Amino acid sequence: MPPSCLRCDSQRVINLETARQLGVATGALVGTLQSAYVSLYAHGSGTLVASPHFPLSRVAVAVVAGASGGIAGAAAGHRLVKHLFPPGDGTPWLCLGCGHAFRELA
Repeated sequence: MPPSCLRCDSQRVINLETARQLGVATGALVGTLQSAYVSLYAHGSGTLVASPHFPLSRVAVAVVAGASGGIAGAAAGHRLVKHLFPPGDGTPWLCLGCGHAFRELA
């Protein structure tokens, strides 16, 4: 059971470690899908072009773009949540009522 907020006694709090993990997973998924879609359906030539020396099919280009986009998306998701973490030890929590971030020692 989550603790109540230390500032407003609200029970609506979220574990920031869980939020960080969800942010990383969501960012990776969105980055992968967006990069793969753009590489498959872009009208202009992208950064990866098939050539006789380095032949890449459209699917291979989509896989490479999706992997790099997924890594960038995961990093962005991590950075979006990490700045909310309060300093110190313990489990980080964020109150959804007043926005107060605090840690609770288990």
